[in-house]
Parts: sequence; C-alpha cells; structure tokens
Amino acid sequence: MCELCNGISRRTFMGASGAISGGLFFTGLASSAGASPVLNDQQDHQPPVRIYVVYLGMDHAGWPKPDFEPKTEIQQVFSPYLDALVPKLGDVELIGGDLLTNTMGAEEANSLLPKIKDQQADAILCIHLTFGTAAPLAALASTGLPMAIYSQLFSGHQWIYVPAIQRSGAKVIFSASGDINDVERLVSLLRVPAKMRTGKIIMIGNPGCAAGTAAACDYASVKEKFGTEVIQITPQEFVAVHQTISEDDAVAEAEEYWISKAREIREPSREEIIKSCKTYFAMKKLMREHGSCAIAMKCLGGIPIDILGYPCLGFSRILDDGGVGACEADMDSTLTMLMFLYATGRPGFITDPVMDLPNNAVIHAHCVSATKMDGPQSERLPFIIRKHLEDYKGASVKVFMDRDINREVTCCKLANNDTILVSTGVIRGVPDFDDRGCRTQVITEITSTTALELFDKWGGNVLGNDMMTLLHRVLFYGNHLETFRDIARLMNLKFMVEGKDWA
Repeated sequence: MCELCNGISRRTFMGASGAISGGLFFTGLASSAGASPVLNDQQDHQPPVRIYVVYLGMDHAGWPKPDFEPKTEIQQVFSPYLDALVPKLGDVELIGGDLLTNTMGAEEANSLLPKIKDQQADAILCIHLTFGTAAPLAALASTGLPMAIYSQLFSGHQWIYVPAIQRSGAKVIFSASGDINDVERLVSLLRVPAKMRTGKIIMIGNPGCAAGTAAACDYASVKEKFGTEVIQITPQEFVAVHQTISEDDAVAEAEEYWISKAREIREPSREEIIKSCKTYFAMKKLMREHGSCAIAMKCLGGIPIDILGYPCLGFSRILDDGGVGACEADMDSTLTMLMFLYATGRPGFITDPVMDLPNNAVIHAHCVSATKMDGPQSERLPFIIRKHLEDYKGASVKVFMDRDINREVTCCKLANNDTILVSTGVIRGVPDFDDRGCRTQVITEITSTTALELFDKWGGNVLGNDMMTLLHRVLFYGNHLETFRDIARLMNLKFMVEGKDWA
C-alpha cells in the first residue's frame, strides 16, 4: 500500500492510532487514494468514510478457548484482511485499532470515546473476539455513531445483549459468523450514513416538479434527515448545457455503446439515439460540475423532448457507470437507489409493478433499466432500442433479464424519509408484451410473502394516495432484505416487510 495517501503518512497514522492496551495491530491501513468502485465515473468528491476499529478480547478467556490470545488473532487474521479491504473498497479510511482487554467493565471503553470523537470518526467497527464484552459494547454504542459488530463464532455469549442495544435506538448492526468476509459487508454498510450526509442529487425540472412522498419532495427535509443536498436545474438551464455537448462525442457514444451493441433497433432513428446520447453527456457534465453521483428528471411532460429526446438511454448508461439515474422526478426511488449504491455498488430498476395474482407473481415494467444489473464491472444484459411506449416518442431501452431466471431479487421503497418497505422474489420469466406495458419487463415470484398478501397490504399504510407514490418500487438483483434492515438501523429508519407489516 502507498506510504503516503491523502496526505497522511503511515507513520502519522500509526502514531495517531496507538492501542489502549499498548499493542498496535494495523499494518498500513492508511486511507486509499483510489477512486471508489461504487461511484466509478461519476466524479463524486466525497471524502473517504473514517471508520474507527476497536477490538474486544481478554487473554485466556474461557471462550473461545483458554489459550486464546487476541493480539495473535489480530496480527495473523484481522490486520492482513483489513489491509486488503481498504484498497478494495477505495472510499474508506480505517483508523484506530485499539484492543480493549478489560472487557468486564465499561471504564476502558469510556476512556476511548473522546479519542474516537477527536479522530472525527464517521462510524465504529467493533470486532468481538472473546467472552465478557457486554459493557464495552454498550459504551461504544452510546456514542450515537453508526456501529457494526462482527462476532466470531464461539467468541462469547455477548450477542444476547445486542438486540437490547438495538432496541434502545442505537445505530448498531451485527454479524455473528465464521466467515471473515462478513466484515466487508459491514464496512460497506457503514459507508451509507456518511456518504448520504455529504451526497448530492441533481433534479432537472421546474421547481416543485419532484414526485413522491411529501417529505422526500421537501428538499429541506431531505437535507435535515440525511444531509443530502438536492440541486434544482430548470429545463431551460438543462437545454443550455445540452447545447454545449459535442456532436462528435454523442455520435461516438451512440455507435459504440448503443447501436453496435443492440440486438435490434426497432423504431428510433439514428438521429434520435444521438440526441439521447447528447442528453446523457449533458447530465454527466452537470454531475461532474456539482460533484454528484445521482440525477433525477421530470421527463414525462416536463422537458422539451423535441430538443432533448427522452433521457432513458442516458439514465441506463448512468446506472451502468455506477451512478443513480432516476426517471419521473421520483425522489423516494432516487434516495432508495442512492443508499443501496453506497452500500453495494449495484444499480436499481425503477418499476411500475403489475400484479399477477393467480401466479403469485408481480411483473415489473419500465422504459429505463440498467444493462449491468450486477454493477459497473459486470457483463451487459442483452437489449433492444425502441420508442418510449407511453407516447411512441424518443428512444428507450428494452433490457432482457432472461439469462437471470431463478435469480433472487429485492424490491424496495424509502417512504417519507423515515420508513423502508421491502419485499423479495425470484425471477421466473421475461414476458414479451410488445404491444402493452413499459419496455423492460420481468416476472418475479413473491417469496417474502404471497402476491395476494402483498396486494392486501400494499404500501404498508405509510404511503400517500397519489399514483406514483403508491406505485413505484425499485428492483435490485439479490436477496437484500437484511441489507435494507441494516441500512434502516444505521439511518434510524423504520423497516417493514411489505405484505406482512402494517403501520
């Protein structure tokens, strides 16, 4: 690892993270200067997330075994693992590394709290190694910082106290596992609150264009709750940016990313596709100028499509790039995708769900989808280019997810800036209703409940009555029910399994 990253030398780092018990267990965890793989090309200017690492373990504790030595475990197992994790994630800085050995009381942990504050930590990663650590866990959780606890198997019985700590309102997530790679998942989740706090969303449309729950459409409320800034760009301002885009760049993008890779181009002309690519570059330019990785737009009825076309191809490309592109100015879905992007690096698919009750299924459909649903480094899904369905104008993308039959998926919606609604399913097919419904379509069998129960408790009694607020959900590849539950804990949000829970 580079000796000097972000202006912090290894010597400075090690000197600043002396362990309370006299041992130093990091071997070079200075911050990585590499760009975050989560954000890829979106020129996000957020600082790395500072995570303070604390180990809890007594020598010769009864569990995991009488001859267990925490220092040896840290030096041989955890330090090498964390050293490799920092450059892999790219946007975290692990600091601290203190080993607390007097674990039967809270005094040692309490004495560490000012140091954690002085180091301006965004979060705490606590690695639980031995028996007798309940009091330090509670003391560390009392900081109010987001905290993740990794408990090795047979490290002791203190996991029994964690649910009570969580119920107290502490921002604590927990993993009890024999797989050290769970630490990567925990660290990735710890990024979410800090990145939301400094994140930015660009909203293209006239003031008041945002759609969704009232709290999400109130930019001041979004700022107060998450720290995320929403930057309003009017259609006229966006047209002016669009006019600065190079025709040659748009032609090259159209040919290389879309026309040459499409299975088929049905209705749109080459000129229409090039116009859409200009819109992509205009969005990307704004994102770079403002240091944002998320953009939303009042597209249907909100922009001059004779000049701009529709942003469907551009949103798809932004999602493929590792950013957030959200249609119909849907703020709830934008925030949902942004949280998930920071946690996992994967895009979401905003959908209009269609109930298929006899088949215990939901058909998810929309005219915008990523072609890299597993993230920027994944293989593109097959696609064709078509007109936008609802008015037969512009260019949109029909993505085929049929190679992912039997993949688990998660559908989610953040509501009112305070509740996460989640359901899970499995991809069972790709319908081909060319004459009806939005372009990209995928059939999912419901697994977290039944389609009938999902229908009966749709929205969990936390959504308003307007169509978009009730309708839109975001589909993600993979079963991420626990991921969203953990995000809810870290962000002080309520968590509901849609179709089961009811407010």
